[in-house]
Amino acid sequence: MSGVPDRVSRRWQGAQAYRPGDSAGLNAEILALMRAGVKTASCEAWDYFADTGEAVPEVGRVDIALDWQGRPALALRTLDVSRLRFDEMSEELVAAQGEFRDLAAWRRGYEAYLTRAGRFRPDVEMLLERFELVADLAR
Repeated sequence: MSGVPDRVSRRWQGAQAYRPGDSAGLNAEILALMRAGVKTASCEAWDYFADTGEAVPEVGRVDIALDWQGRPALALRTLDVSRLRFDEMSEELVAAQGEFRDLAAWRRGYEAYLTRAGRFRPDVEMLLERFELVADLAR
């Protein structure tokens, strides 16, 4: 894992590191929601993994969420990975993501995010990951 101290990679062998969000502010907001247990799910376009080479989350694996400076912030265990289209998202699944007040807000936010990344289509395939907090590495 690049940028992750040996003590972290030794503790969770096979862990992948990733930086949530596409700005410093969004990264800090997402990490705070994860840390508080409000955010227990996340979405990304399936295309993202093929385009970037980042590993797809795997059930049972512990991965490391990094802060905007690339420092380990949280260790998170993947509980479930599912695939659905953008237009199949539900209110229940949005609630688990923590940062959106409702499905309409999720659609606006993710359409903007996916458009910035050049991945938006109304039927874009999304990866939905459910996870649990294992350790707060910043404390």
